[in-house]
Amino acid sequence: MADIKAVLEKLKIASSNKGLSTGQKFWDGAAGTLISWSPVDGQQIADVTIAGESDYNQLVDSAVAAFKEWRLVPAPRRGEIVRQIGDSLRGHKQDLGILVSYEMGKSLQEGLGEVQEMIDICDFAVGLSRQLYGLTMHSERTDHRMYEQWHPLGVVGIISAFNFPVAVWSWNAMLAWVCGNVCIWKPSEKTPLTALACQHIVAEIFEKNNLPEGLSCLLTGDSNAGKWLSADHRVALISATGSTRMGRQVAETVAKRLGKSLLELGGNNAIIITPSADLKVAIPAVVFGAVGTAGQRCTSTRRLIIHKDVYEEVKTRLVKAYSQLRIGNPLDGKNHVGPLIDQQSVQQYEVAATAVKEQGGSFLIEPQKLQGLGFESGCYVAPCIAEVENHFPIVQHETFAPVLYLIQYDSLDEAIALQNDVPQGLSSAIFTLNIREAERYLSASGSDCGIANVNIGTSGAEIGGAFGGEKETGGGRESGSDAWKAYMRRQTNTINYGSVLPLAQGIKFEID
Repeated sequence: MADIKAVLEKLKIASSNKGLSTGQKFWDGAAGTLISWSPVDGQQIADVTIAGESDYNQLVDSAVAAFKEWRLVPAPRRGEIVRQIGDSLRGHKQDLGILVSYEMGKSLQEGLGEVQEMIDICDFAVGLSRQLYGLTMHSERTDHRMYEQWHPLGVVGIISAFNFPVAVWSWNAMLAWVCGNVCIWKPSEKTPLTALACQHIVAEIFEKNNLPEGLSCLLTGDSNAGKWLSADHRVALISATGSTRMGRQVAETVAKRLGKSLLELGGNNAIIITPSADLKVAIPAVVFGAVGTAGQRCTSTRRLIIHKDVYEEVKTRLVKAYSQLRIGNPLDGKNHVGPLIDQQSVQQYEVAATAVKEQGGSFLIEPQKLQGLGFESGCYVAPCIAEVENHFPIVQHETFAPVLYLIQYDSLDEAIALQNDVPQGLSSAIFTLNIREAERYLSASGSDCGIANVNIGTSGAEIGGAFGGEKETGGGRESGSDAWKAYMRRQTNTINYGSVLPLAQGIKFEID
């Protein structure tokens, strides 16, 4: 088992910490103290001070000033800074992965995987720094040239969630930095220490390269901090990850000032199991999707839509697979499932279990709160499986816990309709060896989600593809593909290198 005290020391986390930073400068916030508790064992890890409004304005002033310098640095040079950050993360991978696991509760392998995502997005961003391409267009006017170019937006506000306490920040920050922006990060109140550790890592790189304060600002705070960011006209883009309820508030506030927002919100993800599915591949994907991170991923598998011909066999295999799950301290590599993040999440799990029964469902594997030796934090629950109908209100709602719903179907059209008949639209999957079914699922009349997979589960995404979803998931795209465009503004340029002034559309306007 990891020596948590030694890990914290190596990551520069003390028992009490300054919660505000513009880079090399750290100071105590004026609005009180936030305590980070581990859901693993219920122990207090450390405390950190949080921002008052004057602290917030100091951060923004620093960021605005830094942007004026950073935007003039050539993009490949900005990429070189991100390359150094990636190398530093490689050196801190083990310790940071342990801290992610201990503060958030996900398994150590998932914690290490999250840090690897950070390293991967650094690599992606370094290459991107030499590929911020615009287009050249032929003009209809003689002796004219048209082209487009991309410029940085300015200050990017990043509001991250507890379930991926560092990876999602890095998806945004690394792309924003190579695009020429500066970042203000408001981490989850539930996982402030992982954010503080990352700030120390990047601050060291910025200091070594003699870069100005304000490129990376850490805004540790409560919900007020998110409200300040969203309402501030000095913040060009708000990238927010969290619940649909939170996303609506951010979207409304940012829209009122005609700012830009990038939203990654809730998911209610389904896997369709067809009669031709290879169940040896499908069952592990379902189980990991449903119980990985204790069901606290936005891409977690919530619904399993199974053809009636294989329904009973799938049930039998799932019961057997669930019987092999080991629940306990996530820092122990033998365990598959760790705790929920806090008691509020446990209560939501219990509310969902009660609602299933009240609305007419039944449990194939009963829900249970785990207590006693090894479960001292009170945040451990048993993954459960319920047989339900898709229209049940509880099934239409995202419960951030390891609750899997089983639903039967007769035809592929019915299965696709069931999958799409929820307010959310993040991740989806089908298991089939029938090419017609696979292509039908991926067609315009198939899955309505931002992510649609064949013979792979809903949970887990690679850096190279744009990540995000539709409907109440918010419509944002982060990480790969052309997601970088969200962090830049497009400018169309026309150059007249002739000696006359022809107007577009052949308009004549002649004066002496």
